[in-house]
Amino acid sequence: MQKFTVHKGLVAPMDRENVDTDAIIPKQFLKSIRKTGFGVNLFDEWRYLDHGEPGQDPASRKPNPDFVLNQPRYAGASVLLARKNFGCGSSREHAPWALDQFGFRAILAPSFADIFFNNSFKNGLLPIVLPEATIAGLFDEVNAFPGYQLTVDLDRQVIVKPQGEEIPFDVAPFRRYCLLNGFDDIGLTLRHKDKIQAFEAQRLATKPWLAHTMVGA
Repeated sequence: MQKFTVHKGLVAPMDRENVDTDAIIPKQFLKSIRKTGFGVNLFDEWRYLDHGEPGQDPASRKPNPDFVLNQPRYAGASVLLARKNFGCGSSREHAPWALDQFGFRAILAPSFADIFFNNSFKNGLLPIVLPEATIAGLFDEVNAFPGYQLTVDLDRQVIVKPQGEEIPFDVAPFRRYCLLNGFDDIGLTLRHKDKIQAFEAQRLATKPWLAHTMVGA
């Protein structure tokens, strides 16, 4: 998993409440057994005027010129500004995969759905909860100033605005530790690889029959 320490990026405003995971990555794109290739279909039903199916060439489709992520001023945005209850709906892990693969590293919102919130941390995407008034102020600034960027400093737990003002935020210590070090669940386990191998070797030495697979069981 990619580490998250300090990230500076262009901000895109998603001015909708209750954005659910089916809007983030529609159900027809969940057929893939891979964890890659979902970014191209992020917000598919909003980004395009035609219906999308897996494997389509994006160049052959009709983009929606009114959708925020299709506007030139937000091209390359890596910080998403959202309204309350972002990521509600089904528990699909494909939602943070799609956001990450599109290029987003952090999402700022007044609240998130619990499962989406947890899945984001496990996949290197940083969801930050801020007071609703703070989010509203950021929407005003993003809309007023093209090219608006924020610096997200996870180590110090602050967001730095263009003029230098800092907005503090909280992240649970364990989640912060994992993101700073790039540890997903597998990475956390592999820290103890030597101990696991030693345990397995000792177990097989004392109980060698465990090494044999039972046939016809």
